[in-house]
Amino acid sequence: MQYTTVRAKEKFDSEWQFHKGDIFIQHVVKAGMTGGLTDDGEYKQGKWMEIAFVDKTTNPVMTSDEWAEIDIPHDWCIEGNYVNDKELGSGPGNSGYLPVGIGYYRKEFKISEEDKGKKICIEFDGVMRNSTVWVNGHLMGTHFSGYTGSYYDITDVVRYGDEGDNVILVRVDATTYEGWWYEGCGIYRHVWLTQTDRLHVERFGTYVTTPKIDEREAEVTIITSVGNEYPDDKNVELVSKIVDAYGEVVASLTTSKKVNTFDNMIFEQIATVKNPKLWCPKKPYLYKVVSEIKENGSLKDVYETTFGIRTIEFTVEKGFFLNGEHMPIKGVCCHQDFAGVGVALPDSVIEYKIGLLKEMGCNAYRSAHNPPTPELLDICDRMGIMVMDENRKLDSSPDGIANLKSMLYRDRNHPCIIMWSMENEEILEGTVMGSRILDKLARIAHKIDPTRPVTAAMNHGWNDGGYSDAVDIVGYNYGQRDNQDTNDHKNYPNRRMIGSESASCTTTRGIYENDSLRGYCSEYGTLIPEWSCSVEKAWRDVIDNPFLTGVFIWTGFDYRGEPTPYKWPCINSHFGVMDTCGFPKENYYYLKSAWTDEPMVHIMPHWSWTGKEGQNIDVWVYSNCQTVELFLNGKSLGEKEMIPNSHLEWKVEYVSGELTAIGKKSGVKVVLDTMTTTGQPAKIKLEPHKTLIKADGVDVSMIRVEILDSMDRVVPIADNEVVFTIEGGGRIIGVGNGNPSSHEPDKSNRRRAFNGYCLVIVQALENKGDIIFKASSQGLNQCEVLIAARL
Repeated sequence: MQYTTVRAKEKFDSEWQFHKGDIFIQHVVKAGMTGGLTDDGEYKQGKWMEIAFVDKTTNPVMTSDEWAEIDIPHDWCIEGNYVNDKELGSGPGNSGYLPVGIGYYRKEFKISEEDKGKKICIEFDGVMRNSTVWVNGHLMGTHFSGYTGSYYDITDVVRYGDEGDNVILVRVDATTYEGWWYEGCGIYRHVWLTQTDRLHVERFGTYVTTPKIDEREAEVTIITSVGNEYPDDKNVELVSKIVDAYGEVVASLTTSKKVNTFDNMIFEQIATVKNPKLWCPKKPYLYKVVSEIKENGSLKDVYETTFGIRTIEFTVEKGFFLNGEHMPIKGVCCHQDFAGVGVALPDSVIEYKIGLLKEMGCNAYRSAHNPPTPELLDICDRMGIMVMDENRKLDSSPDGIANLKSMLYRDRNHPCIIMWSMENEEILEGTVMGSRILDKLARIAHKIDPTRPVTAAMNHGWNDGGYSDAVDIVGYNYGQRDNQDTNDHKNYPNRRMIGSESASCTTTRGIYENDSLRGYCSEYGTLIPEWSCSVEKAWRDVIDNPFLTGVFIWTGFDYRGEPTPYKWPCINSHFGVMDTCGFPKENYYYLKSAWTDEPMVHIMPHWSWTGKEGQNIDVWVYSNCQTVELFLNGKSLGEKEMIPNSHLEWKVEYVSGELTAIGKKSGVKVVLDTMTTTGQPAKIKLEPHKTLIKADGVDVSMIRVEILDSMDRVVPIADNEVVFTIEGGGRIIGVGNGNPSSHEPDKSNRRRAFNGYCLVIVQALENKGDIIFKASSQGLNQCEVLIAARL
């Protein structure tokens, strides 16, 4: 490959080969040569080396039935079949009843002759879980965490130009787990090939802070680490330019220093930005630092750092302030998986999920319980979502500290991040040992980034062993239990607090009666764990007690694993305010009524109850209006005053027809919602979340599939199977329906609707033009939508 810039960072995601199963064991069995195994079980004979090593005279031992062509990100776990058998590595928690295992990834690539002398590195943003990497048969290293990146300098082992092809081999062992939720298997985040001069800005080598801000100007401190891997010392000129959102340079600084051979030098510069634009959720304004490394006037490296100008403050009595403005935290906790793709989310899917949260009125995201993929933080920067960035676990071993530092150095320039969480619900909370570990992690965080507070998401031990003293903000997971949080505010009046996790209200979209046989939970929220509370109570506690700062609802979306309160046949959780496809549940509308200002009203449940004529139906209404009047078939059932951050209830005798809620302000109708008795399924409607996707082999469109009656109304109990075909330059990469007990495959061209809806994810192929997407189902009409794909 040919590069035209001084620094090149290329996605290394395409044209990989994947082998499921352990190659070591398979080749030993095939060859009948158990004596070829080393003490640690590795096969040391020629067949193994031929797979890891390739040159002009050696062909890899590979057959088409052993290796599949795939692109990264990739989660092979989601490609499996659900099975209730722990002996196969599946279970309700970490794999959601999908078997895990061992897999291999292999890729051949070329490096240009002209790139000799450059520093060449491979970077993995995330591999689940234990990964070992070889390049051209040379062992590069092993990385154990699935949530932090790994980085290998391959400069010395690659072949250039006519020297031959290069091959990288990655062994992934996902048989052990880090969390107790669905984690997936494989290289599930992006891979990058970077090339720089040997005189360069180091990896995560900048740190940009804004220690002084007022309306007229902002002071910007830029710390840059410059590395020199030449055999002699270099006189370096660092030019740092601050660029605004329009590409205009608003400040520029130049500093010169000598950087010794095989050493790095820290440059500290302070600039002033006049009339700064502040970053906030409503207007997430971003700046950029462009760092230019020069030697004797020759440009050696260019490194870009996105940042924002803003202030954060957490107070004891009133909670959180952003840029001096009081701002309650309206947050959700989220795991990283999604319907159809497991944990291997294309960037467009991540952006889609954040967009859904933003529409609901959410302003904060907790990455539970691990550092997120870097792209999520970029998206939160751009879209204006604040983030609690969370360390995977309470661990002060060398590996634990390395993982914490990896998160801090990688993420500390993101303006969206407002706090660091050191741990979640560790058994050592409130113990002397736990306090020592937490104190060390907190001190490391303060040293690497003194600009943000540190918290811990605790579910016990708040006042034992000095544990809470180690952090700046004490996190309360389910603090409403026995009024722990409000009592602690009285007993510890100087303690800053936050609802780091709350609610865990188990509901199933479109279901209004509990069903233990099928594993469904009523949308009325009648199956709330004893240690938790309703979403409504969780938010009203914040309104009534501003010292709680805010809350992170558990969770934004349903996720695989942890199928509380049931086990099999459930394969995912019920906690989300949206299901695994991003389809709203009723709690979504409660939060939207509490978290947004635009007038809204929403009725629950639906109004198609054949066989329940004459029976009373509990009707709830969510709204942010002053009053709501309910009508059944044009007859008023009464007008009620809306209690803010609550809901209204009616008992309505069921007759088919139309149920309408009208929201009013000052007696004037401003918004309405209608539930109508529907007919039988008759049509399919496809609604892509965007109709223009780039033909780059990466971009996707999330297509919501609705089952309609003859009057174009969604049938709320429809469960028709929809079969998808695609023509043109696209491919189906996943399907889903949000049913927590569905065992249908996610990698398929068909899906049964669940309560009227299902989802298909379409990805454009590279340079293949338009996509014509069709859906059909027996007894229903065909419909189609054209998705234009352009470069």
